[in-house]
Amino acid sequence: MTLDYYRIFYYVAQYQSFSKAAEILGNNQPNLSRCMNLLESELGCKLLVRTNRGVSLTPEGERLFSHVAIANEQLMLGEQEILKDKSLESGLVTIGASETALRLFLLNKLELFHHNYPHVRLQISNHSTPQAIRALSHGTVDFSVVTTPIDIKKPLHKTSLLSFREILIGGSSYAAIASRMQSLHDLSEVPFISLGAGTGTRELYSQYFLSHHLVFSPDMEASTTDQILPMVAHNLGIGFYPEALASEPIARGEVLPIRLVEPIPEREICLIRDTSRPKSIAAQKLMEHLQSDT
Repeated sequence: MTLDYYRIFYYVAQYQSFSKAAEILGNNQPNLSRCMNLLESELGCKLLVRTNRGVSLTPEGERLFSHVAIANEQLMLGEQEILKDKSLESGLVTIGASETALRLFLLNKLELFHHNYPHVRLQISNHSTPQAIRALSHGTVDFSVVTTPIDIKKPLHKTSLLSFREILIGGSSYAAIASRMQSLHDLSEVPFISLGAGTGTRELYSQYFLSHHLVFSPDMEASTTDQILPMVAHNLGIGFYPEALASEPIARGEVLPIRLVEPIPEREICLIRDTSRPKSIAAQKLMEHLQSDT
């Protein structure tokens, strides 16, 4: 039995009229009558009583209508929700984001997206890069926006969004060091502040030091990038920090830039998605927005 027969039955019973149902469905009355005859034949009982004054339901028709009405209403609700999602009047997007990616790139992009699509809900989980990639692999986020270095395998896919640099900064107690160019070897006795093991940032600088035949062994570990700046400002050590985020504290004299002979590796903010999992309309739209120039 086709779903169309029950849909026709719903409108005939709802309006107690074949002609009204035919008008709503964009069909003709004889065709609707034929379909109802087939439905009654299949079920082996009378559902509709046809009179000159319209249509009424038999007891069996009443019972069937109570179920068909619920099903039809649920179908219409589902259709409305899909249409709302399509027009971005609703929806939920879950994002795994590293702190630096959030502050340097994602927040500005999300502000504009939210302005354009205020009914789309955004759920952001703040992770380290490895944690954000694991969340994506486990399907707990729609996509992740993180910083390099990144180690991923198919079906995960990387799209570069923005390049950025970090600089070495120190507090006022390190003014003498900041006054002239330094090499990493010169700083071997100076305390360093860094993110903890297991983060992409820690891995990056471990490899950076290793490439210059040195071991990176921070004296202090911070849980987040945000914590590095006040620790440096209070002269607990020196540390690497995103240049764009350090510019204002440097201008205010809170911290000092320390120039290095060895070039600090450039980093990227990347969009990571799982190509094996379908995305909602809202998630697709947001990913497109993140990759646009606006």
